[in-house]
Amino acid sequence: MEVNQTIEAAPIRPTAHTDASKDANKIISKGLLLPFILITACFALWGAANNMTDLLVPAFQKVLSMTLFQSSFIQSAFYGAYFCMALPAAYLIQKYSYKNGVLTGLTIYAIGAFLCYPASQAMSFEFFLFAFYVFASGCAILETVAAPYIMSMGPEKTATQRINLAQSFNPIGVLMGVFLGKEVILKGLNSANETERAALSPEQLNTMQAQELGNVVSAYVIVALVALTLAAFIFFTRFPSGKSDDKFGNLKASFGRLKKNSKWKFAVIAQFFYVGCQVGIWTYAIRYIMDNLSGITNEAEAGDYVFYGLCVYTCFRFICTFLMSYIHPARLLTIMASLAIVLISIAVFVGGNIGTYALLACFSCMSLMFPTIYGLGLTGVGEDRKLGGSFIIMAILGGAIIVPIQGRIIDQTANVNLSYLLPLFCFAVVLVFSLFARKQEQAEGFVND
Repeated sequence: MEVNQTIEAAPIRPTAHTDASKDANKIISKGLLLPFILITACFALWGAANNMTDLLVPAFQKVLSMTLFQSSFIQSAFYGAYFCMALPAAYLIQKYSYKNGVLTGLTIYAIGAFLCYPASQAMSFEFFLFAFYVFASGCAILETVAAPYIMSMGPEKTATQRINLAQSFNPIGVLMGVFLGKEVILKGLNSANETERAALSPEQLNTMQAQELGNVVSAYVIVALVALTLAAFIFFTRFPSGKSDDKFGNLKASFGRLKKNSKWKFAVIAQFFYVGCQVGIWTYAIRYIMDNLSGITNEAEAGDYVFYGLCVYTCFRFICTFLMSYIHPARLLTIMASLAIVLISIAVFVGGNIGTYALLACFSCMSLMFPTIYGLGLTGVGEDRKLGGSFIIMAILGGAIIVPIQGRIIDQTANVNLSYLLPLFCFAVVLVFSLFARKQEQAEGFVND
């Protein structure tokens, strides 16, 4: 029998026989481990989706002989869906249930991935953009549903650490996505350059492009099947009974309270710039490595270095989550944002092998940023957590806007190093937010010193 009621957004309070101080320091409340594991699996799934699209930008640029600005519209379609779907997703789980929200997200995710097949048959870039938009809509629903639920699975004091723990498994999906992208998509690209492709007959070019786009379909069919498998597992699994008491309530009143919350407003802004920064760094990392690292001759070889950098990113997600037991999240965010600024500056102004390794090292600094900005922005918002969280998810729109701007800079200047001044500015915004958030949390009593 399916159980649709779930505990989804109300912090778990200690029972009479539980020591209050001990309970206040728990990361996951008793009895919620299985739901935590299941939802954490969704974090990995959208991690794979996000980073597969990063590799599609150079792939489509080569396959369809496009500029970086044109191919970057893949990211606009993908991250634009987050902006459009975040609030509808929040209303979905408000009206029905958390479990139904997850199942809806996974289903749309799989449908979008399968749409890549008719897009490849039509040889239409616009059809691919539609498929990626549908695909990302599923991701947006999953992320909007999962993040506030994870934050509610324990005391508010450990909410930011808890969201970081769940997000620690997101990079595992990232690695899966990058591995699929580089092994199936990039290594399946024909070695012919733009001049050689222009010399082919229309029939020969069409055959080559069909083979290359077929590799894109193969990669996305794999993730679609994984999503459907996870959906089936969740469908037949009993979730904790109980209904959420965290409601949207009066939308106007809720938004009015949020507008007065400076930390939340700054978190939305910081998340916009951070996501644009992260997606831009990863999207053009292959181009940067090919232009700066000696001995690299093709996209697949550069993709190997991106994969290694993301392995470091994954390790640091767990390391940063552990460090948050000793260092306040806002302070740790300040440290990592400062280090990121230094490393990206080296990538811009030094370049070469040193700049490449600095760029890859910067991946470690980004490991904690998204969930920490999210967690800090929602700490202390109380009953407005759902609406507030939806707006922070909508700020992922930064990936749809900043990435094409960076692509245009590369097209116009033919200098990928110079384009990384844009992520440098974005990291500066994150740094200022971290300092502001710590000051605010000291005033609100969430920080003791």
